[in-house]
Amino acid sequence: MLYSNIPRVTTASAFAGIPPPRPQMLPASLWHPPPVRSGPPSPTGEKLGFCCQSLFDHAVGTDPPAERTGQRQNRGMRTRLGCLSHKSDSYNDFTAILPDKPNRALKRLSTEEATRWADSFDVLLSHKYGLAAFRAFLKTEFSEENLEFWLACEDFKKTRSAAKLASKAQRIFEEFIDVQAPREVNIDFQTRELTRRNMQEPSLSCFDQAQGKVHSLMEKDSYPRFLRSKIYTDLLSQTQRRLS
Repeated sequence: MLYSNIPRVTTASAFAGIPPPRPQMLPASLWHPPPVRSGPPSPTGEKLGFCCQSLFDHAVGTDPPAERTGQRQNRGMRTRLGCLSHKSDSYNDFTAILPDKPNRALKRLSTEEATRWADSFDVLLSHKYGLAAFRAFLKTEFSEENLEFWLACEDFKKTRSAAKLASKAQRIFEEFIDVQAPREVNIDFQTRELTRRNMQEPSLSCFDQAQGKVHSLMEKDSYPRFLRSKIYTDLLSQTQRRLS
């Protein structure tokens, strides 16, 4: 054959005579961990740790540390607010409740008058000191906007100037009724939309349905709790001690 005289070259014979490569020694810094530094952690290390933790949280379906911390803080805040509500539920001198010289007002308030507040919600609202005590109680529950709206409607019904009627109605709507209002009251969608339509031609009765809803809510929800609160029971005790 034409190529029969050409010698065969194998892989082993091709590298014959070439010395094998010498092993490379790794630096000592790669064999031993670096010393622990007492200074602040490296920003790069912090980022790497955060990324690894985020990947782990995503893989196992757990909340990130920041979210868990925020949830604990929110739970703690709600607990503190709850404790604050219970702590501020008791008054001794009633200076924050009774308007205009509370000591004199307390002397004028009889046990019979304070007891009648439990007869009905409207009796409570019609009494000057009963209204003040109920307002103080609602503040401990962070729901005084309901009473403020009801009072604003009562004042609105006394408006006699047609020129002021529209502007006063708009202020009440923007403060209590509109979505995301500063002191938005808890009413249903239908009542809110009906009140919104009433704003097109404001009248003395444009808030009647919304006011009725809020009145019913306070009567069924807040009023029974007020009668059981320390604000009311302590006030009764003060009037009874004055007689003894």
